[in-house]
Amino acid sequence: MYIIVEDDPSVADALQSLLSGAGLSVRVFSTAEELIHSASLTSEDTMIVDLGLPGMSGGELVRHLEKAGANPKVIAISGKSSRTIARETEGLSDLKILRKPPAADWLEAITA
Repeated sequence: MYIIVEDDPSVADALQSLLSGAGLSVRVFSTAEELIHSASLTSEDTMIVDLGLPGMSGGELVRHLEKAGANPKVIAISGKSSRTIARETEGLSDLKILRKPPAADWLEAITA
């Protein structure tokens, strides 16, 4: 299962279309809190999370899931500067980062 956590509807829709079009199962959440209250993740899931979520940020969500023992594959997406991304992801384990806006090569980057 691919889990998208993105507050920007246009980015969430683009990602959902990209993954669903490839025949992959996808669920979309607009906030970290919505995901925490609605779903449980396993190590077989892949979570694509916006680092700049309102409320609990994407980095905070990843830290929360790590503490809870959920270990999905995580791909962070962000339109922020490299310096800001580095600060927001400091201390997080193996994390792939994709820069917004979504691009044609994201499907390969996400499913690799």
